[in-house]
Amino acid sequence: MTHKLYFVRHGETDWNAEGRLQGQRDIPLNDVGRVQAEEVGAILARLAPDHADLAYWSSPLSRTRETMELLRARIGLHPPAYRMDDRLKELSFGAWEGLTWPEVEAHSPSLAAARLADKWHTKPPEGENYEDVAARLAAFLALVDRPAVIVSHGGVGRTLMALRGTMDRTRAAEVFVRQGVVYVFDGDRFNVEG
Repeated sequence: MTHKLYFVRHGETDWNAEGRLQGQRDIPLNDVGRVQAEEVGAILARLAPDHADLAYWSSPLSRTRETMELLRARIGLHPPAYRMDDRLKELSFGAWEGLTWPEVEAHSPSLAAARLADKWHTKPPEGENYEDVAARLAAFLALVDRPAVIVSHGGVGRTLMALRGTMDRTRAAEVFVRQGVVYVFDGDRFNVEG
């Protein structure tokens, strides 16, 4: 059985603002990201009046933890009372982490072109592709036993879209997952609230 999921991408970081690939680097929220996290709490309160009965899961990276704690505080829940799971970490960009896309293209033009042509299967050096993320995310989702709020990353959001059947993998890999909104997955459909 698939449960309703409220998916939230972490708030903005300085690296997001600079266009840098974060991957699994632990980059904190900036001031804009903190405001986004509080706004998401207000959105969630409107969408899920039963929010105290939901499960709450987060990636262990600080930008997701801070987003989770700010949104929980906004809806009147004890901020640190949630669970973390490594399988919710962002897609690893390996050697590309910290670089902008133009820097990646200058450093690795053929691999950058391959990734643009097939984001689902192409791996950065020492990194992951979406197939890798799908394997770990599917294992995580098998354990979700009730409706849940998940605070994670853009790559995980794209992968969730493919795994829940809302779109094919190629299209999902191209979606820009926004910050400051809630993606509501219900069966094989999703909508964006914000």
